[in-house]
Amino acid sequence: MSGTTTVGARLRAAGGGANRWVVLFVLCVSLLLVALDATVLHVAVPAVTEDLRPGSTALLWIVDAYPLVCASLLILFGTLGDRVGRRRVLLGGYALFGVASAVAALADTPAVLIAARVLLGVGGAMIMPATLSLLRAVFPDRRERATAIGIWTAVAAVGAATGPVLGGFLVEHFWWGSVFLINLPLMALILPAGRWLLPESRGSGDGPWDVLGALTAAAGVLAAVLGVKRAGAGDPLLGPATLGPLLLGAVLLVLFVRRQRRRAHPLIDMRLFSRAAFTTSVGCIVLAMLALVGLELIAVQYLQLILGLSPLETGLRLLPLTFAAMAAGATGSYTLARLGPRRMVGGGFVLTAGSVLLLLLMGQYDRPLLLTAGFVLLGFGLQTTLFAAYESMLSEAPARSAGGAAAIGETSYQLGAGMGIALLGSVMNAAYAPGLTGVPGVPAAAGAAAANSLGEAYQVAARLGGAAGEALHTAARHAFVHGLHTTLLVSAGLLLAGAAMALRLPRVMETQADDADPGDRAAPPARATDDAPRVPARRAPVEPAGSGRAAH
Repeated sequence: MSGTTTVGARLRAAGGGANRWVVLFVLCVSLLLVALDATVLHVAVPAVTEDLRPGSTALLWIVDAYPLVCASLLILFGTLGDRVGRRRVLLGGYALFGVASAVAALADTPAVLIAARVLLGVGGAMIMPATLSLLRAVFPDRRERATAIGIWTAVAAVGAATGPVLGGFLVEHFWWGSVFLINLPLMALILPAGRWLLPESRGSGDGPWDVLGALTAAAGVLAAVLGVKRAGAGDPLLGPATLGPLLLGAVLLVLFVRRQRRRAHPLIDMRLFSRAAFTTSVGCIVLAMLALVGLELIAVQYLQLILGLSPLETGLRLLPLTFAAMAAGATGSYTLARLGPRRMVGGGFVLTAGSVLLLLLMGQYDRPLLLTAGFVLLGFGLQTTLFAAYESMLSEAPARSAGGAAAIGETSYQLGAGMGIALLGSVMNAAYAPGLTGVPGVPAAAGAAAANSLGEAYQVAARLGGAAGEALHTAARHAFVHGLHTTLLVSAGLLLAGAAMALRLPRVMETQADDADPGDRAAPPARATDDAPRVPARRAPVEPAGSGRAAH
């Protein structure tokens, strides 16, 4: 009788009953907090600068410490969760995130705020891969897992896009510390709820955890992301501040890969990259994020500096992109079953490229209907691509390696975002700067200063005044719109390259319930583990109507 009860408890926790949807809700709230914190500070930077008076370097670290630390530690905590338990790592991340949020909200010096942002990055790195790997364990059936991943990716999009809007509202009505303080009541609720509701799961745990390998990966990713961010900030690509971190990161990551290939019990099974669907999915995530973040950054500048919208109005203009992303996530499971990974990822890229080309019609004056249509297509297309890529990547990985696979996906997400700012920002600057040389009546020194950015061009024009100032102001606006169009064309080319890359993905989605991996170790019986009771596998490729059966 007790054996029957244990089996029933495992099924309810791991793959049966409504409990798994409650677990999904808790995981989505966790992800929402992390995604919000990545962008909510952006609109509060002027208020932070006025209150704490940080230097330029300190201000840079206040903004960048969170994403840098979070990206560098994803592999470390993702693989640690496979060993010691993903629920345990997630709950630790909740606690640290709450404490760090309180410290950040009450910070009275730049150093304290930077330290709090570092701790927030550590907490975020503990939470993000754990949510995705727990989702992998709780939803063994691929059809249901596709639905869950659709909701999960939509929540991530909502958090990232809502951050600036919520931050703008809080800064306007309260003080800058309130953007961190909102985390505390949510964490006070989610920590006990997670302890009570979330199942434990872990991988095989064979052999010792490779501490040196985990630290090597963390240092390599940190150096690589730092180099990419410096390039995105305008530093010369061959300068020491950019090239040095990039080379160091590349060397450390190569050493990490070689170490993992030699070890009997590696942190990450490098054989995953021999699977075309896994490698292609990771590449598609990088390309999709490269396009999304770079375009969002330039779109924000266009809305504020060309159209003259406030930060709050800018956030509201971007909401159609968020709603479209939510719709793509909500319908993603159905779309994936009908189209299959190849056509869904490729179609998402093509749709996004079309929206980018539509935005070429943007000019000096506001065209709200055009912008709304472009942002809707952009959000739907990119979220379609990200959904199908994440689902394919996670389904290709065995359950015992779910934490490592999730960490790879999240790291590629962060790298793509950093590369997008660096690459598309560089294209924008290269196309913008020539338009500020030789403006009639404007001194060469003033033109060179104006070439740094549109905001600086406006300041220089205001100081010049008169006909020269007006000429510089007009030239800067025209140069920015020209640079925007050039950047959109480059972005469309990258998106079409992603569509070509997607041809390596499977044509149809195979649905099956995951069997246990032989190396997976059971956690306490009342909680879900990767070695849940075997469910008879059903291989039923779901094909679009009228299509013939295709090999995976």
